[in-house]
Amino acid sequence: MKSTKILLTLITAGALAAGCQKKFNDYEANPNRPLTVPPNLLLTGVLSDMNGDKPWSNVSRWNQFDNCNYNYYGDQRYDWTGASLNYLTLKNVVKMEEEAQKIGEEEKKAYLAIGKFIRAWYFYRMTNLVGDLPMTEALKGMDNTRPKYDSQKEIFVQILKWLDEANNELAALTAGFNGNAKIDGDIYFNDKTSWRRAINTFRLRVLILLSNKTADADLKVKQDFAAVMADAVKYPLMRSNAENLQYIYNNFNKYPSNPDNLGNDATRYNMSSSYLNTLVDLKDARAFVTAEPATQQLNEFHKTPADITAYVGAESGEELAVMSSKMSNVDTAAYSVRSRSRYYSSYTAEPGTLIGYAELCFNIAEAINRGWITGNAETWYKNGIKASMTLYGIPVDAAGNISKIYPYGSPKAVTYTIPFDFEAVYYVQGKVKYAGDNADGLKQILTQKYLAFFQNSGWEAYFNWRRTGVPTFSTGVGTGNSGRIPKRFRYPNSESTTNTDNLKEALKNQFSGADDINADMWLLK
Repeated sequence: MKSTKILLTLITAGALAAGCQKKFNDYEANPNRPLTVPPNLLLTGVLSDMNGDKPWSNVSRWNQFDNCNYNYYGDQRYDWTGASLNYLTLKNVVKMEEEAQKIGEEEKKAYLAIGKFIRAWYFYRMTNLVGDLPMTEALKGMDNTRPKYDSQKEIFVQILKWLDEANNELAALTAGFNGNAKIDGDIYFNDKTSWRRAINTFRLRVLILLSNKTADADLKVKQDFAAVMADAVKYPLMRSNAENLQYIYNNFNKYPSNPDNLGNDATRYNMSSSYLNTLVDLKDARAFVTAEPATQQLNEFHKTPADITAYVGAESGEELAVMSSKMSNVDTAAYSVRSRSRYYSSYTAEPGTLIGYAELCFNIAEAINRGWITGNAETWYKNGIKASMTLYGIPVDAAGNISKIYPYGSPKAVTYTIPFDFEAVYYVQGKVKYAGDNADGLKQILTQKYLAFFQNSGWEAYFNWRRTGVPTFSTGVGTGNSGRIPKRFRYPNSESTTNTDNLKEALKNQFSGADDINADMWLLK
């Protein structure tokens, strides 16, 4: 009897303990926090993150599109430290792929295909900033907290593989049950074919960036470029600006320059000579649209806003104190500021192009110029210029006019009418008309490509300068780094503390052990 009582007591105590444990776990779970996130919400987030290198950011100054003339807001220095990498966003790509396994087969495949493009997009950005990276062993969570580094070549091989697979998988899906339907959570396109065009256009960007590696048998740069161009059905490409991959700003997701900060920084930034003075030299109407005349040119030299020589950019290498002094008086400022009527009059200014048709045209023109493929480079070169100008509302198919309102917001504002004729006046200039499939023609393509990258496509203007030396970037006291434009960023400090041995090995393999911002990565050798 005594043993029976003991047994009952133990059973009761066990039941109570089990009950307490259950209640503890119930309290441990937060009922207001979702345990899972559907793939469409994750897709929206990672696609939005693609616009991380926004217009008028530090990246714009490193592209030498504009300058900051007020040290409180920034400078033009290239004293780079640790890069900003995208592994947190890539973790959400992994989660999206995991959650996609729980839904219908057709939907799942769409998310997995787009996931491959997104991986290619971010690894392209990251490896261009630093060099070798953890890739194969990365993004495995606690299963591998110290991933080894893949070489930059291996990363580019994988990027091209992902892009090919993404295109092919989306092609197969368009013939399936859901056909060409939009992917739920997509903020850029309404159909899968548009994604294929963007993916293949991006693929040509990657291949052009590998122009120093045409002899590499593993990459097959020229052959791959030719294969894409030879089969428009298998590899559809963008056909106009209407098919650009672009981030649309609105009253909630505001364009970085907008009425909210007009009074704070509109005159704290001025245009760079690398961009604006090139436009002026070419008598290019994009100067009228993107910039304002320097007030010194108006008030001291009595020019009008319709005179393109009134538009003046500053050398990025100029000492910041000197630049600031030249811009201190708004009535006699030596340099042009960004167009307030375009960039501060609304919250939507212009779309943020991530992958665009104009760039595609210049990439194809460059490939023809280099002899990778056959074709008419001049046609693609002209199409690229026209595509860029069209984004600014400049007439290119017939003679027309550009309206310039100046000064913006003033009761004394005047509307100036500026005639523009692309074919008869602009294109016939010796500096603009294509010089042929030679070094001069290539420089023209690269120069116009740089101008078309103004405030879009993130780092591409810098990446192309680093690859080709076009245009000539300004250096000096203002740009720091002993008068040099660096070739790369250092690795983030977190790598040296959490992945020390693998980072040391990667630095040894690439840069003789030094995390040197002026060293050439594999891509440049």
